[in-house]
Amino acid sequence: MERLPGVGFVEVIAENVDPARPPESLAVLRAAGVPVVPHGVGLGVGGAHRPDPARLARLAACAEALRAPLVSEHVAFVRAGAVEAGHLLPVPRTREALSVIVENVREAQDALPVPLALENVAALFGWPDDELTEAQFLGELVERTGVKLLVDVANLYTNQVNLGLDARRALDALPLEAVAYVHVAGGHAHDGLWHDTHTSSPPAEVLDLLTELCARVTPPGVLLEWDDAYPGDSALAGELGRIREAMSRA
Repeated sequence: MERLPGVGFVEVIAENVDPARPPESLAVLRAAGVPVVPHGVGLGVGGAHRPDPARLARLAACAEALRAPLVSEHVAFVRAGAVEAGHLLPVPRTREALSVIVENVREAQDALPVPLALENVAALFGWPDDELTEAQFLGELVERTGVKLLVDVANLYTNQVNLGLDARRALDALPLEAVAYVHVAGGHAHDGLWHDTHTSSPPAEVLDLLTELCARVTPPGVLLEWDDAYPGDSALAGELGRIREAMSRA
């Protein structure tokens, strides 16, 4: 990433970074003035238990070591007791669950030295007793905690394919004034389901949703998620160009 021109910021999985010894690549980027955002995947603010103080301390240490402008995580369920789900699972969108998550988010905010942004997740299933739409759920979470949003348009597309949830209608209802930044990613279809793998070029449908979002609000940043099977520099530069073009269409 440090070789690519025009990169405005990068994101790193927080659990993969030792705050005492950040990777050299991140040091190079920070020295060049490129912001680095720690992106957590294991905090589990969607669980019934309060956030683990050790996990919060690690996120805080990452933010300080990288001089990060913010920390991001997910509105997701990841564990029950000692049982790890191994996946970012959707939370039941009920009033009861919302009250628990509000308290978890407030506790996380108190422990972090920078603002927190929370991401909507991709789902392969939905809970049967949801009382709120995802946009309503996230909107109330923002209203009650002041937390920022990390809007993943690829996840909105995933949920549209897998669960029949209208992505454009979600964009209309989300509190986009709270957007901290945006995710774009690719995936693949298998047996009628869309899998958000972050290992391929974002499809046109995802970039169209990015255009729709940018027609409603100017996001502070848009990030391409690519977690494995990395292409070369020119291919990555081309993907960033596709993202910029989708934004300019708005």
